[in-house]
Amino acid sequence: MIIVKTREEIELMRESALIVSKTLGMLAKEVKPGVTTLQLDKLAEDYIREQGAIPGFLGLYDFPNTLCMSPNSQVVHGFPTNEPLQEGDIISIDCGAIKNNFYGDHAYTFAVGEIAPEIQTLLDVTKQSLYEGIREFKVGNRVGDVGYAIQKYCEDRGYGVVRELVGHGIGRKMHEDPEMPNYGKRGRGKKFVEGQVVAIEPMINMGTHRIKQHRDGWTITTLDNKPSAHFEHDVAIVDGKPELLSTFGYIYEALGIVSDEEDAFRQKALVL
Repeated sequence: MIIVKTREEIELMRESALIVSKTLGMLAKEVKPGVTTLQLDKLAEDYIREQGAIPGFLGLYDFPNTLCMSPNSQVVHGFPTNEPLQEGDIISIDCGAIKNNFYGDHAYTFAVGEIAPEIQTLLDVTKQSLYEGIREFKVGNRVGDVGYAIQKYCEDRGYGVVRELVGHGIGRKMHEDPEMPNYGKRGRGKKFVEGQVVAIEPMINMGTHRIKQHRDGWTITTLDNKPSAHFEHDVAIVDGKPELLSTFGYIYEALGIVSDEEDAFRQKALVL
């Protein structure tokens, strides 16, 4: 059952989402060769608590950390470790926070130093596919419209779209209806309604779409061990159209990146 949010609840969810956004922005300055993902995890936990929020992943389904940290061929749900990041790595950081009893949840894949051009293209395509999907999240469309847009954009460019892992509704629970696959057929699935909030999160592989789950029950890697990228936003339907609750703006501010990619999905300008 889709749980519709009021305008007031959506604004509370925006606050939660922006705490995650600010956390990822803080981490953007710290992602570099030599740092460990456990160090980043501790920074994130402390920062979230300083914002008056609670880490959303810590203890969720018994997950032991604040961040899911997934380098290179890891798709999602990786554990932070003591292994230092290396020049040329990529690292997908998925973060959640709870404020006012609502969850925020989104993700970004960072380059560690200089990365190969073909890996940068994977990141660019995956991030753009997120916006291709968000554009279809509006009143009257269906789940399959979002999935189709993401799938077509990525597969037309030769990338593998993970099937087993999906986006989701979000609210007072991390995972609500509906599931939001990154593949699908137009006009299929549940119809979107005013006040709906979801996390849309393409997980796109450089090679095969197939994955494997490790014995720890969490870590997911690509079957061919080629790199994978993951980008995620929290999005509400407001006045029939997609409204971004999260932002990559804090990341871009930290990294000196100028972008207007989010402007089409925000009714009023975000002040960082």
